[in-house]
Amino acid sequence: MGATEDIEVVRRGFAAFSAGDMATLNDLFTEDAVWHVPGTGPLSGAKEGRDGILTFFGELMTRSGGSLKVDLEDVVGGDQHTLAMSHNRASRDANTLDQQSVIVFTLRGGQVVEARQYFEDTALNDAFWQ
Repeated sequence: MGATEDIEVVRRGFAAFSAGDMATLNDLFTEDAVWHVPGTGPLSGAKEGRDGILTFFGELMTRSGGSLKVDLEDVVGGDQHTLAMSHNRASRDANTLDQQSVIVFTLRGGQVVEARQYFEDTALNDAFWQ
C-alpha cells in the first residue's frame, strides 16, 4: 500500500475513534501493534497489542466521562510514516485539556503496526489524566 491508502486508513481510524466504533478500530490494528504515549502520567507508556490499545482508548473515554473530542486537522503520508495532527479537548472535574497532538503511524498492509503520540504540553497531558 502507498501513502494515499495509508492516509485513508488513518482518517478511518480517527472517524472510528470519534464514533466509538471499536469494531473498525479492531480491524485497523495488527494483533501485535504498539501505541506509545509520552510522559510520566498514569496513561503514559507503551500499550502493547491490539487489545492493550483498545483498552487504552476505553480508559481515555472513562476518565474523561466521554468528553474527549479529537478533531483531526491534517494527515500527511510518506514512504515510511503517516503523520496525523489533531486538536484534543476534554474536561474532567474542574480540569480541561485543550491542546495539539501529533501521532506518527507506521502501517503495513493497511493496518497500524506502531503509533507514537506527541503532545503540545506533555506535563499538562500527564496532569489531566491523573
